[in-house]
Amino acid sequence: MKVKEVADLVGISVRTLHHYDEIGLLIPEEITEAGYRIYSDDNLETLQQILFFKELGFPLKKIKEVINRPSFDRQEALELHKKMLLEKRNRLDQMIATIEKTIKYSKGEIIMSHKEKFEGFDFSSNPYEQEARERWGDEAVDQSNAKVQAMSKDEKKDFEERFNDIYIKLASIRHLAPHSEEAQTGIKEWFELLNRMGNYSLDAFKGLGQMYIDDERFTKNIDQFGDGLAKFMCDAMAIFADTQKE
Repeated sequence: MKVKEVADLVGISVRTLHHYDEIGLLIPEEITEAGYRIYSDDNLETLQQILFFKELGFPLKKIKEVINRPSFDRQEALELHKKMLLEKRNRLDQMIATIEKTIKYSKGEIIMSHKEKFEGFDFSSNPYEQEARERWGDEAVDQSNAKVQAMSKDEKKDFEERFNDIYIKLASIRHLAPHSEEAQTGIKEWFELLNRMGNYSLDAFKGLGQMYIDDERFTKNIDQFGDGLAKFMCDAMAIFADTQKE
């Protein structure tokens, strides 16, 4: 198939396919004398894998690394994609149910507990893990994952509840100055909790805070606890990191 045919079939742009070729992610089976890219069935299967990985949040650099490994097993990867997408769907179903309950609650039709308001939010897994690997390296993320995996079921539940508690607490004081005692106390708890899971230096912690406003995925996720929370945390985390260095 020619590049335009592939683009129309998949629903992506020709420019995207050109980019994949230029970075060595998806090299066409053949390029004609006239310069036309020709894609084989095998190319299309690889493209499907690439798009599955993208849907799960993997950056292109990491996708290229994974699919080019000699040990890469396409069937095994498909099974993993299925598992992860089912988990994602289940979580989204839970969040949709929470939204529906919240709509009824806002209309005064039902009563919701604080716990019910946050059902579906899951901080036990990190949807931005691959980006973290790109920024801070595999070792730091692997150490973080190892700590989480070593936790018992009750410990993981407690950990998730602590995540939610701190977000709720910080959301309640986000109108205060980021350098205020209350803000810095809350951010210190956040720093300590993150370091129970991983090994965040002050610079990494400050960088993470910056991502809260640079990456709209972070911003949307955090601001669900209160508008402007991501910006408040970013500023407070930067102040905390700089102060601790002094």
